[in-house]
Amino acid sequence: MLKTLKLLAILEGVSYLLLLGICMPLKYWFNIPEPTYPVGLAHGVLFVLYCSFVMFVGRKEAWTMWKTFLALIASLLPFGTFMADKKLFTPQAESK
Repeated sequence: MLKTLKLLAILEGVSYLLLLGICMPLKYWFNIPEPTYPVGLAHGVLFVLYCSFVMFVGRKEAWTMWKTFLALIASLLPFGTFMADKKLFTPQAESK
């Protein structure tokens, strides 16, 4: 279950960076809007899956509300899900 969450975190983070770093500049600076739709759609689906899975895993693993909140906030920040993967979703994070 945690491995799936880690994978979703990475995929959601990559889709977010693709959308912000490549598709939005293409759309607004170079007037090439075509890549925005499929990447935006993929990011939207991954975002919803990630947030839903955070809630599911948080409840199943009896996370504190703070840890669940941080994992959800991570989805809103560039590189946030990568940090959540490293700091929140690893066994070392449990001991701290």
